[in-house]
Amino acid sequence: MFRLMMILHSVVATTLMGIGVTAVLAAGMDGMKPIAISALAGFLLAFPVSWLIAQKITHLKATQIKQQP
Repeated sequence: MFRLMMILHSVVATTLMGIGVTAVLAAGMDGMKPIAISALAGFLLAFPVSWLIAQKITHLKATQIKQQP
């Protein structure tokens, strides 16, 4: 599951970082510090989000395997 989480992290982190930077720029906080903080927050927030997604995928896959005849 760790490997799946790290693969998902690359996609989830990019998305959350982009959302954070866009929100900061839309709020009018143009400067290096707010942009860097929002990007770092998105990167760090992506770890638990990726873990939850990987856990859900693993659970669904295990459920499907049990249901096969």
